[in-house]
Amino acid sequence: MRRLIGIVLPILLLLPALTTAQSALPQTPVRAVIDDYFGTKVADPYRWLENTSDPEVIAWMKAQNDYTRAVLARIPGRDDLLTRIKALDNAGNVVSALQVWGGHYFYYKTEPGSDNRKLFVRDTLSAPERLLVDPEKMTTADGKHYSIDYFQPSLDGVYVAYGISLGGSEESVLHVLQSATGKVLPDSIDRAEFASPSWLPDGKSFFYTRAQKLASGAPPTAKYQKLKVYRHTLGGDPEAEPLVFGFGANPAVSVDENDFSNLLFSPGAPGFMIGLVIHGVKREFDIYAVPFDANTGAKTAWKKIADQSDEVTGLDVHADEIYLLSHKNASRFKVLRTSLSAPDLAHAAVAVPASEVVITNITVAADALYVQDLDGGIGRLRRLPYRNGSIQPIKLPFDGAIQSLVTNPTESGAWLELTSWTKSPLWYSLDAKTDELSDTALVPPSPVDYSQIESQEVKAKSADGTMVPLSIIHKRGLVLDGSHPTWLTGYGAYGINYDPYFDPTILVFLERGGVRAFAHVRGGGEYGEDWHQAGQKLTKQHTIDDFLAGGEYLIAHKYTSAAHLAGEGTSAGGITIGGAITQRPELFGAALIRVGDSDSLRSETMASGPANIPEFGTVTEADGFKALFGMDAYQHVKPSTPYPAVLLTTGVNDPRVAPWQAAKMTARLQASTSSGKPILLRVDYDAGHGIGSTKSQRDIELADEVAFLFWQLGVTGYAPSPSAK
Repeated sequence: MRRLIGIVLPILLLLPALTTAQSALPQTPVRAVIDDYFGTKVADPYRWLENTSDPEVIAWMKAQNDYTRAVLARIPGRDDLLTRIKALDNAGNVVSALQVWGGHYFYYKTEPGSDNRKLFVRDTLSAPERLLVDPEKMTTADGKHYSIDYFQPSLDGVYVAYGISLGGSEESVLHVLQSATGKVLPDSIDRAEFASPSWLPDGKSFFYTRAQKLASGAPPTAKYQKLKVYRHTLGGDPEAEPLVFGFGANPAVSVDENDFSNLLFSPGAPGFMIGLVIHGVKREFDIYAVPFDANTGAKTAWKKIADQSDEVTGLDVHADEIYLLSHKNASRFKVLRTSLSAPDLAHAAVAVPASEVVITNITVAADALYVQDLDGGIGRLRRLPYRNGSIQPIKLPFDGAIQSLVTNPTESGAWLELTSWTKSPLWYSLDAKTDELSDTALVPPSPVDYSQIESQEVKAKSADGTMVPLSIIHKRGLVLDGSHPTWLTGYGAYGINYDPYFDPTILVFLERGGVRAFAHVRGGGEYGEDWHQAGQKLTKQHTIDDFLAGGEYLIAHKYTSAAHLAGEGTSAGGITIGGAITQRPELFGAALIRVGDSDSLRSETMASGPANIPEFGTVTEADGFKALFGMDAYQHVKPSTPYPAVLLTTGVNDPRVAPWQAAKMTARLQASTSSGKPILLRVDYDAGHGIGSTKSQRDIELADEVAFLFWQLGVTGYAPSPSAK
């Protein structure tokens, strides 16, 4: 079973060229709305932009995007950057999401020349691969693309359930195919974005989660509420299937309308079914169990194994036992073990005690429980054999990140995807008898030459004295003279780690003398749950302080200077970069706010808003308002302030951060900045949050971002001519 985590980057052109272009900048009317939060009145001048179905808003966003496209097109060197990025992105294969069922190997692969990931299968590691799902063949007549969102093979590998969505929307329709032939069955289930299909031993049915059918005029917040779990039998009618778990299914299982529910079966513990109640993005969830032969329905006698107070964030099962990953009285996590038939968590055995390393994942194989650790930023692996075995470290080929850890409860051993900032991912197979790792050859090393690139791990002192990890990547022999364009990224939410990863396309930034840096700010999980909670709700300022400390370190150690420093945050990282530029605008020459949460006070009105309340808080509570107002960058934009240049991005189909977030932040920055530097809104009309974007979409976006940064950070050759039109 997967680990569950709650369900995301001056010599600046002196601007005569901008003067001509800026005359075409769309004007944005102010129509202020005043809200009263616990006696505090808060003005919202651009609330009207939240109605993204309003023709006026649609026209405004199109005009903003047209303006942005015209400005970016005038940057000399932008097309050459795109050519280089495409060459780097098409240099090798990318293989991800490996699953092994019935002796078959299923995985995504993106090939050179291919524009989207496809689903493949091999009958053995040495067998030729077969293509199962090719989204590129589904492209609509008007050029809109489809993407594959998830897949789950049956236990014997005969069938595969998979989700397909249009335009990066993640609004999946669930389909089923035969793996031997690739034949797609008639089964089709909509509203399956969070389906999490779990196949049953008969090989012809599975549990899945489905969203409710919305009534006309339903509010956006209803979209992901009241999720229910059904049992689908191949060939059956999705509108007439039995409700087995989730909202309203069983009075003995407490499920709120904002909760997410899954029902799981694992051949590792064939006598049981496991029910999960997930409280939005909150990492801690409730766990129930019932014998497999129970008649699931309103009268099922579910046994509760754990609830939120037990602080369990991960699990897996073997025989009659369940292993639980918990941070209760153990910030860096421990592993507990108790019985499925007679659970007693209060007296559970400690299978793996807490230590200095952070346990990030557990998963069972036929031979052992495999334990994934994070040790000072380095991925480690341990193996705990069943029947009173002692835990053993597994020696890995190099220090880096375990990007994926895969097991099958009916097979011994494991499969690992290993990578680092400078080493391309390779998939290894672990032999349980010898503990030796061998290259599966599922993907060869990237041909992109990173031999002249190096990485460093340092620590920056934050405002309260906390030492914050900072990863720095650059060309070997870099002269520390403060001149280098530097791109600093931070995230800091949900307890998610920013592990090392290999991205061949970022070489386009590094080979021109750029420095890439990642601040491992509080709110993430790099040092366990305490690190997460230290950047959450009322402590969210730590996240911003940590990011600013990373920028100050890079300047103090002469990697760069404020004129050459850019900050970036993506998704929840929009809070991080938004806070950084509104609190310390003089520290940055430029910023990227990518599909970012910028208006936190209004975020819970989005479709994804209720699910995110556990992480950020709610304005219906005094402390929640205080926390959300503190992290709301939009509300902290001040008139007549010299803000850095900012490029904001959004996709019109974004299900996670509504496009109006970027629109409102753009409008307020444009109206407030006194620096004369551009504030640009980039809109992709065939994209969402970026998860389902094609390779070409990502390449074009990266070319736009790097060209914008090079221009604004003063890199020679990227300043538009003053006479350019």
